[in-house]
Amino acid sequence: MTKTWGWRKILRGLAIGCGSLSLLIAAFVVWVGVDIYRATRPLELSDHHPFRSAAKKERYLAHYDARAERWPVVSETRMVETSWGPTYVRISGPADGPPLVLLPGANATSLMWETNIEAFSRDHRVYAVDNVFDFGRSVYVRNLKIPADFVSWFDELLDALGLEKTNLTGLSYGGWIASEYTLEHPERIEKLVLIAPAATVLQFSMDFIKKGILCMIPHKHFVTSMMHWALADAAAGTEEQRRMAEEAADNAWLGIRCFKPKQMVAPRILSDEELRGLTPPTLFLVGENEVIYSGSGADAVERLNRVAPQITTEILPDCGHDLTLVQADLLNRLVLDFLELPPAETSN
Repeated sequence: MTKTWGWRKILRGLAIGCGSLSLLIAAFVVWVGVDIYRATRPLELSDHHPFRSAAKKERYLAHYDARAERWPVVSETRMVETSWGPTYVRISGPADGPPLVLLPGANATSLMWETNIEAFSRDHRVYAVDNVFDFGRSVYVRNLKIPADFVSWFDELLDALGLEKTNLTGLSYGGWIASEYTLEHPERIEKLVLIAPAATVLQFSMDFIKKGILCMIPHKHFVTSMMHWALADAAAGTEEQRRMAEEAADNAWLGIRCFKPKQMVAPRILSDEELRGLTPPTLFLVGENEVIYSGSGADAVERLNRVAPQITTEILPDCGHDLTLVQADLLNRLVLDFLELPPAETSN
């Protein structure tokens, strides 16, 4: 009897455990399904759009504005009207300086350039953008569905800012957008800087894809894990670098919890011909420990050197996707040196 009862208890415990796991899996599937449904249905332009609720909007913007108070240089802000929605731009530097537009990575905002803006805006008129489809103060009123939509939005943004021609720098997802725009409108780009652009040169790594999928689970652990993995050198670096890595994870999680779900346009790999078609002087920067690509940062540089030798390439040591944080001084110098070179001297 004792043994039988023991086995019954074990089996009942397993059944309860499996039932609980099934419930958790079912809850996750429902949560993801609801968010996918919300992302694909027509836009509802409520007073709190693109946030999940008025309370979420208030919470996020209070956090955002508190971070903005740390912006280390004098700046002004503008809400620029485009047909894709009002786009928030943070403007720093001398009014008569050559223009430089900064596009942030996915799930980031103009504030991610905090470690770079002081150097960039010393001589340049810098326009740091909150991408219209992403976190921040910009508000999309139309869904961006294909790469051409980003090109259209950015073209309108330059028109509204009165920038007939500009220098353009993009990080990660912003780097991919910058490459797509430059392919379509090379006449409007003075010089292009691509900082570890998403896809563009190499496929995403399987680890990046798997961790991205796990971030769909509604728990901060998975977002933090993803950010610590992508920003591994910062997460293991100085006290200030660790603080910035933690803040990046917190910001991403807060954005996910506060903003409505949206469909992201998957960045693509440019063909050899397209990479050669980046005709404005172009600088490609990548960390030696980059993890988002299927190959290393050196592999990305090898492809560019082979198929598009007109692009200047640099591998930054002791950093990965966190190169703007861990190697801020070096990155700032490389970017500014490149922007200041006469056009004839910017190719390899």
